[in-house]
Amino acid sequence: MAWVELGIAGACEVLWAICLKYSNGFTKFVPSAITVAGLIASTYFLLLSVKTLPIGTAYAIWTGIGAVGTVVLGMILFHEPVSLLRIVFLLMIVGGIVGLKLVK
Repeated sequence: MAWVELGIAGACEVLWAICLKYSNGFTKFVPSAITVAGLIASTYFLLLSVKTLPIGTAYAIWTGIGAVGTVVLGMILFHEPVSLLRIVFLLMIVGGIVGLKLVK
């Protein structure tokens, strides 16, 4: 169950980061409210997961999911640059996430 909680925490991490962009500096209410709710939910599910998982592993995976998800959605939603090197480095982060899960 801890891995599911960590996955939810990572998804909420991506949610709040994307909504932060849409909030336009907290000037738009709905994206701002989703940002705050996403921050709280992300932290809460991380807290649940670290009851079982090692904090170093959980934190690294949580931030990795957030980073990869946010970069990919930034490319899709905000037309941020897409390059071979960016994709290679994203795959390196994914490899680190998978590696940490495998050696837990």
